[in-house]
Amino acid sequence: MMESGVPYCSTCGESVGFVSGGEEKEVFVACHGCGYPLCKACLEDEMRDGRTSCLRCDEPYRHVLDKANEDPDDVGETAPIEDHTSMHQGNRFHARSTSSFSAVGSEIMSDSGNPVWKDRVQSWKEKKKSTKKAPKKAEKAEIPVEQQQFDEKELTDTWEPLSRVIPISKNKLTPYRAIIILRLVILGLFFHYRITNPVDSAYGLWLTSIICEIWFAFSWVLDQFPKWCPVNREAYIDRLAARYERDGDGSALAAVDFFVSTVDPLKEPPLITANTVLSILSVDYPVDKVSCYVSDDGAAMLTFEALAETAEFARKWVPFCKKFTIEPRAPEFYFSQKIDYLKDKVQPSFVKERRAMKRDYEEYKVRINALVAKAQKTPEEGWIMQDGTPWPGNNTRDHPGMIQVFLGQTGAHDIDGNELPRLVYVSREKRPGYPHHKKAGAMNALVRVSAILTNAPFILNLDCDHYVNNSKAVREGMCFLMDPSVGKDVCYVQFPQRFDGIDKSDRYANRNIVFFDVNMKGLDGIQGPVYVGTGCMFNRQALYGYGPPSLPALPKSSFCSWCCSCCCCCSGPKEEKKSENEIYRESRREDLNAAIFNLHEINNYDEYERSMLISKMSFEKTFGLSSVFIESTLMENGGVPESANPSTLIKEAIHVISCGYEEKTEWGKEIGWIYGSVTEDILSGFKMHCRGWRSIYCMPTRPAFKGSAPINLSDRLHQVLRWALGSVEIFLSRHCPLWYGYGGGRLKWLQRLAYINTIVYPFTSLPLIAYCSLPAICLLTGKFIIPTLSNMASVYFLGLFLSIIVTSVLELRWSGIGIEDWWRNEQFWVIGGVSAHLFAVFQGILKMIAGLDTNFTVTSKAADDGEFGELYVFKWTTVLIPPTTILVLNLVGVVAGFSDALNSGYEAWGPLFGKVFFSMWVIMHLYPFLKGLMGRQNRTPTIVILWSVLLASVFSLLWVKIDPFISNTEGQESKGCIEFDSILRKCYALNVQKGVKEKLF
Repeated sequence: MMESGVPYCSTCGESVGFVSGGEEKEVFVACHGCGYPLCKACLEDEMRDGRTSCLRCDEPYRHVLDKANEDPDDVGETAPIEDHTSMHQGNRFHARSTSSFSAVGSEIMSDSGNPVWKDRVQSWKEKKKSTKKAPKKAEKAEIPVEQQQFDEKELTDTWEPLSRVIPISKNKLTPYRAIIILRLVILGLFFHYRITNPVDSAYGLWLTSIICEIWFAFSWVLDQFPKWCPVNREAYIDRLAARYERDGDGSALAAVDFFVSTVDPLKEPPLITANTVLSILSVDYPVDKVSCYVSDDGAAMLTFEALAETAEFARKWVPFCKKFTIEPRAPEFYFSQKIDYLKDKVQPSFVKERRAMKRDYEEYKVRINALVAKAQKTPEEGWIMQDGTPWPGNNTRDHPGMIQVFLGQTGAHDIDGNELPRLVYVSREKRPGYPHHKKAGAMNALVRVSAILTNAPFILNLDCDHYVNNSKAVREGMCFLMDPSVGKDVCYVQFPQRFDGIDKSDRYANRNIVFFDVNMKGLDGIQGPVYVGTGCMFNRQALYGYGPPSLPALPKSSFCSWCCSCCCCCSGPKEEKKSENEIYRESRREDLNAAIFNLHEINNYDEYERSMLISKMSFEKTFGLSSVFIESTLMENGGVPESANPSTLIKEAIHVISCGYEEKTEWGKEIGWIYGSVTEDILSGFKMHCRGWRSIYCMPTRPAFKGSAPINLSDRLHQVLRWALGSVEIFLSRHCPLWYGYGGGRLKWLQRLAYINTIVYPFTSLPLIAYCSLPAICLLTGKFIIPTLSNMASVYFLGLFLSIIVTSVLELRWSGIGIEDWWRNEQFWVIGGVSAHLFAVFQGILKMIAGLDTNFTVTSKAADDGEFGELYVFKWTTVLIPPTTILVLNLVGVVAGFSDALNSGYEAWGPLFGKVFFSMWVIMHLYPFLKGLMGRQNRTPTIVILWSVLLASVFSLLWVKIDPFISNTEGQESKGCIEFDSILRKCYALNVQKGVKEKLF
């Protein structure tokens, strides 16, 4: 941990150190002209390379060096020059590249950890001693003439920042913030009027509406204020190449492990997964830095054979993509583009090779489809592999772990003889009685396998249907992760999700434009966007639960500080204020009490703290019993030990995906993907932000990744149901943002509001159901939730509506999204709220109370042959009943309201317009749902019509018959009128009888 106020070196990313002298410490400054941060070791490297002036202001370093030569003791402790140079030649990380483990001859369950930890502690001690006894001066090395003649322009491009923040223009943002504050004031005045003016004739309706409106205002605050500081970002890929890919030196870019997860090959077609894999293998990145791991959590032989075919086709496809720089590099989507593929192609052989590649791809598709057709019916004896042995995954719930390296070993070259990226098939072990934690468990298994085999410092995970649409997307992410001034505290870089195959109008808001282009930009200006499950590049160290390198001291919360100040004032004498060193030590103690510690801070620990860390928090209890894997967690720069035997590594990789490996460890609790929710993505990102990490939102001009969306109504609602249920599970767990993570004080309050919004939004379904039913009830009963409006009340209502409209307009202005996308989002907010969110709330509560777990089926990724064919597919589900009932109820209410107004006369038309406007608001929001019910052929299942009409009729008759909103006085008056009318009728009957008798006599 670095002391507060000490800058980082712009070259190596380490703290610049202090200048000792006197009681106060002074930060070391290389250039007094502009204050360019540079540590002593990097400064000496600059001088040895012949550069004697500041890169920023061109002022000579000579006066600084003269001062250092006069009094060499002035410069504080820095790393030896030889060590610093070796670290500078690699990536930005100061890696522990030497390994104290060896996978050769290691036993799976051996208890060989304790001596290793003692050696590790001893090495840390020796490192500190060697640092303190570092030579004051280093011998000046001879510099070749070629190295002295360095291009100044290239030098400037090399050390310029790799990215920059583009803030939103003040002309757009300032009015937006002002309207938000004004809307809060108007809301206060509006609620003051509503609460102080009850409707006595419909008190129940009025009270219900007040409760709903208060909740809607609370939800708006949670959703709006995290958008307070939106930003845009720009990455410079050319500068990344200039810094890390110099000619003749090889590529110094960090390695990346790609994760692709799949479960059911019948619902997630192997051809779609294969296209994702092919787009990864052909990405524009050094091939020796790319590894693709495919997790088959269904242990399907179909997936295994499809990957074998994909590996063979990749030998032709990858060189074709890189030779002609085509986009996208998923063959199915490349060949289906309706564009002029001859544009900007100057190679004469392109047309010929493209036609040949298309024929090869069609043949490849035929082989894949033949495998799919063969897999439709499973043989009674199970699947048999080509060597005659049974397929180990015939029983999907009881099978051993399987790993197959298709590419990356000897002979893994394309048709041109170039090396190919590594492709690894992984299926973790499953046994009865062991929890598997669905996708989160599969992702954690991939983390351990990749750490054993390749151990890249960064991980990029994709769903099986999300292919790489922009081959330079990895470089875009690296501009943030490998920038010394930005990437040190970045846990992940999230890319927006974009989709193919959605109709132009986007009837069910599948694109989620408002979330990805508005909300996520707002979060990027605070502490970073939330993790959305796919299209995300991780820092592996963050997944291991380590804290960020520049972890600040833990401040006490403002509430605790206020309580302490009050207690001190009341108790009389104040206690002595703690020194900065004591506060710093307490913050480190709190880290020691956690499951994971901060690697960058370990060199600052004293003897007692280190011994406490090693003895009490052993690595085996955290990461599991694998010495090779534990060693990989300490190698921040990635890579596997040079002395490791590949055959032993495979054996160790099989061990770390065994079903019992995670028992009594911190997997799923503090490290890796967090368990306990079907939306493990939100929970995992939340834990990282609570540790002090921040995230970055990267939006390349060309979308980085594209996927398939369930575009029909039923699948879309079930997808929303799964997300909402995950949010409810987090709300009812110990990780709820309402109470989790306050002790560390590392989560910004606007970020906490955003996370609270992600877990409480399903509960909005309850007031939304009630509020959407109120218009129909008012029309059927003749009552209304608003009394007769005065002039001032009209101003309040008009101001509220205008503020809502202006806020939306200004939000569209700074975000750049269209009005249609915003309206579709508003419509589906109501549709999902009265259907999927409502079911999620009840299912989540039932799971907590009765322990009833809901097993979700995987959303089908297959599409019909026709364009937007799935849009009209209707699948019956109980989620459709509530919105259909509300829709029918409001339609009946509108008809009843107009009928009553026609019978009542002119005076009834004024109140009718207010009620009808309210009801039409509901109908307009549910209109896409109505179109989804009707389908292409305008046919709706009979059961939907019967249930909806029945429920709407029953509710309508009950409200008209019972009429619970009539006051008691009105009931007594009506009762008196009825009694008086009966008396008159009796008198009239007596008079008639008397007249008849008089005529007779």
